[in-house]
Amino acid sequence: MIVTRFAPSPNGMLHMGHAFSAITAHDLAVNAGGRFLLRIEDIDGVRSKPELADAFREDLAGLGLGWEEVAAQSKRTDTYTAAAHTLREAGLLYPCVCSRADIAAAASRIGAEGPVYPGTCKGKMLPADTAAVWRLDVREAISRTGDLQWNDALAGRQNADPLALGDVVIVRKDEPASYHLAATLDDAADGVTLVTRGADLFAATHIHRLLQALLDLPVPRWHHHPLILDEQGRKLAKRRGSQSLADLRQSGLDGQQLGTELRAGRYTVSPDTPYRNS
Repeated sequence: MIVTRFAPSPNGMLHMGHAFSAITAHDLAVNAGGRFLLRIEDIDGVRSKPELADAFREDLAGLGLGWEEVAAQSKRTDTYTAAAHTLREAGLLYPCVCSRADIAAAASRIGAEGPVYPGTCKGKMLPADTAAVWRLDVREAISRTGDLQWNDALAGRQNADPLALGDVVIVRKDEPASYHLAATLDDAADGVTLVTRGADLFAATHIHRLLQALLDLPVPRWHHHPLILDEQGRKLAKRRGSQSLADLRQSGLDGQQLGTELRAGRYTVSPDTPYRNS
């Protein structure tokens, strides 16, 4: 059975790009007789606004979607802590105190998530009470897992290349897990078989596949769909104030009609994606 999910973070209202992602995940599951899940990813510190979860449910209902809701991330922190402990005990995590400015100044290349961390803190001894993030020693992790592959419904079979993202953050200073660890664990716990999300997260999958191997988690398939673009050709984003679904409804737009138009491809989507068969 196909199980998909839509997993928004309550740090801003949903926009049309979210609607397209939710509809894509919903239709892939329901049209195959499967299950479509809603998971609220609410561990983004002070940016998380619990009241937005109800707004998300209203948005999905307005689009004419049905769903099963699973536990929010704030209810799963013990799972994240246990997994991080496993990785730390295996010698695969190390603390890092570098700021974004430090990383930008020291990085020799730019990756899908910005300047690639060059490993500045690897091997350093820091005081036990130092406020630090914990990073994954990707090269050491790969030496233990060997070569890995994963499959995308649109891009086909991929050779995992976690080194492209560098030693990513696994545990943040203020939260028990980064997106990489939390989403990987959640999808496994929820039985997701087809991880459906935007093409902007394609590169992150290389890390997620590595974490699955390290933590002995099941391996789903992925479906990285194209992105809805604004008038300037940029992907829609909360931080740029992209018009929310709630505002669109208040202006008179029918949510189910919007769903029909999104399914019919009547909005601009990214002409190219970071798909790479390696």
